[in-house]
Amino acid sequence: MATTLRDVAQHARVSVKTVSNVINDHPHVSDDLRRRVRESVRALGYRPNLAARTLRTGRTGLLALVVPDVEAPGLHGLAREVVRAATSRGLRIVVEPPGPDTGPPARAGGPPGVDAVLLATDVVPSGLIDAQLGFGTPLVLLSEIRDPRCDRVALDGVQAAVDATEHLLDTGRRRIAAIGARPGETTGPAHPRTLGYQRAVRRAGLDLPAGYLRTTPQHRYEDGYRAARRLFAHEHRPDAVFCYSDRLAIGALRAAADAGLRVPTDVAVIGIGDSEEGRYSRPTLTSVSADPAFLARTAVALAVARLDRPDAPPARITAPHAILPRESTRPAG
Repeated sequence: MATTLRDVAQHARVSVKTVSNVINDHPHVSDDLRRRVRESVRALGYRPNLAARTLRTGRTGLLALVVPDVEAPGLHGLAREVVRAATSRGLRIVVEPPGPDTGPPARAGGPPGVDAVLLATDVVPSGLIDAQLGFGTPLVLLSEIRDPRCDRVALDGVQAAVDATEHLLDTGRRRIAAIGARPGETTGPAHPRTLGYQRAVRRAGLDLPAGYLRTTPQHRYEDGYRAARRLFAHEHRPDAVFCYSDRLAIGALRAAADAGLRVPTDVAVIGIGDSEEGRYSRPTLTSVSADPAFLARTAVALAVARLDRPDAPPARITAPHAILPRESTRPAG
C-alpha cells in the first residue's frame, strides 16, 4: 500500500496540513517542522501524487538537470545530491544532455512537463538559454556561465584558480603551467580560471615562458593528456600544472608517466572537481572541491523560489570551496 500524507504526518507527529505545506514548499513553516517532515518523507519513501499536484498547482514537480556528460568525474556526486535535495521537497529529477552543439536546442523548455531546468555545464549549445527563458521555463545555472537573467549558484572560478595556483607555489614550485583555457581567449573573454591563474602568477612576480597557458577544445582526458605532453616537451619544462578540471588533470598524470616524469617529484598536478577517479588515481590527485550538497540544495531552492516568484531579481550565490591536498602535490625537496 502506498504511503499517504496521513502516514507521514503520524510519523513526524504533525498535522496533515503541515505535511502538505512542507511538500508544497509553503514559506510559513518553521525549520524544525520542515526538517522533521522531510526526514519522515525519506524514512517512509513517500511519493506525492503528481497528477493531483498538477491539477491543483499547474506544476508537475519535475525538474530537469542538464549535464554535459553523465560520466564526467564529479557529476555523479552532484547528480546524487540534486536528486536528494529534490526528493526532500517532494520533487523528482530527470537528467538530460544539453543537446547538439549547433543549431536550435533540443527540447526547448526541457522535457515535457518540466517545471524548471538546472543547467550544470559550461558548454551550452547556441541559443539554449534564450530558448529556455523564451519558453517561460525557470533556469538555474550551476556553472561559471554568467547570464544576468538567470539565477546562479557556482564556485568562484577566479578565486578557486588563485587558490590552486598558490597551493602549487606554497609547495615550492615556480614554473607553473595551466591546462584548460578556452580556444580564442586572446581575442575574447577569458575563462574565470585563466584569470585566477594569471592573477596568482602576477602576485608571485613570476615571468613564465610562452606556451605555459594551454587551451583545450573540451575538458576530456585526452585533451589533458595532449596538452600535458606538449608542456613536458617544452624547452623549459614546468614543475607544476594547474588543470581546470579533474579530467584534464588525470590526463596530465598519464602524460607525465608516459614522459618518464615522477609525480610529484618532477612535476606536481592539481585539478578542480574532487572526482572519485582522482581520489583513487596513482598518485592520488590534489583537487579543489566545491561542496556538491550545497550546490544541489541551493539550486533546487532557487528553482522553487523562482516558480513562486517569477518576477523576483535573479539570485547570485557563491559556493564555498577548499583545496584537498593529496599525493600529486607533495612539497618539492
